[in-house]
Amino acid sequence: MSATQLAAFARTVEPQRMLRRFLALDAVVTGANALAYLALSGPLGRLFGAGSGLLLGLGAFLAVYAAGVGLLAARPHPPTLAVRVVVEANLAWTAVSLAALALWLTPTAAGAVWTVLQALAVAGFALLQHLALKERQLNQE
Repeated sequence: MSATQLAAFARTVEPQRMLRRFLALDAVVTGANALAYLALSGPLGRLFGAGSGLLLGLGAFLAVYAAGVGLLAARPHPPTLAVRVVVEANLAWTAVSLAALALWLTPTAAGAVWTVLQALAVAGFALLQHLALKERQLNQE
């Protein structure tokens, strides 16, 4: 993805703002997912073929993670190391989600599709955040 495409997607050419927007988007989507898992663990568990306890645990984890990413996005200049931790955590989530699907989860068809879609979305956040961080670093030189 070129810098121009990234800027168009972020709706800004300023790398700092671009990075903060991608972090904020991650926090909002992750927070919404967390709330859904926490509030609807029973129905979603049945739909996805997952235990409600698993969804409650994931929801709690995601709520804390979303809050941390949101706090990072709110900073005027998110620290590079912290952004890298978010990128790596997103990549780890993607890998673990896909591994869990292949190795130990036995979801319904809807659960399998959801697992793949959310893994791809999280990988997309990691890519956008990485590219925005790289763009910010290039503009600081």
